[in-house]
Amino acid sequence: MKDLKFPLHFSFNIGTLSNDFTAKDAEGKTVAYVKQKMFKLKEAITIYSDTTKTKVDYTIAANKWLDFSAAYGFKDAQGNNLGKVARKGWTSIWKANYEIIDQQDKLQYRVSEANPWVKVLDSMLGEIPILGFFTGYFFHPTYNVTNLRDEVIVKLKKEPSFFGKEFKVELIKPIDNDDDDRIMLGLMMMVLLERRRG
Repeated sequence: MKDLKFPLHFSFNIGTLSNDFTAKDAEGKTVAYVKQKMFKLKEAITIYSDTTKTKVDYTIAANKWLDFSAAYGFKDAQGNNLGKVARKGWTSIWKANYEIIDQQDKLQYRVSEANPWVKVLDSMLGEIPILGFFTGYFFHPTYNVTNLRDEVIVKLKKEPSFFGKEFKVELIKPIDNDDDDRIMLGLMMMVLLERRRG
């Protein structure tokens, strides 16, 4: 996922049983097809180069059975360790907080929810019959990726859509070194987890 043309758009496929989405760049080109394996005790994610699913680019796997404090390791197609994203346990119950860690186990970036009240209202109203169908058009949680200087590098925002199926990734500042893969893999895993939470 080098030389990405921002903004990126994540579009979930609501017509399948699996939790999957397509990532497209600003020109509408597919840069990844993300598929979560169903009925696994540990999260297992495969990132393909496109929707034909002929070429695997990356995999993401949890280090624990289903657990709100698990870490999710990234590997490329050759099995090389690229780092991981870890949910910040109890602090993530109220407000989503994740850490993106490099292959040397060093913290590189933090991902946090900009306004947790948006998600609370979205989740509460989403449980109300009929009204819940339209919450995807009213509430749009935003997640900020910040570096260790607390500068916002990337924003991920839920876009107006039925069933909360559209997300937009915007580049705010240039990404250091070759961290774009790690940041994108972290956001892909996070959006799967947060979308499931509501």
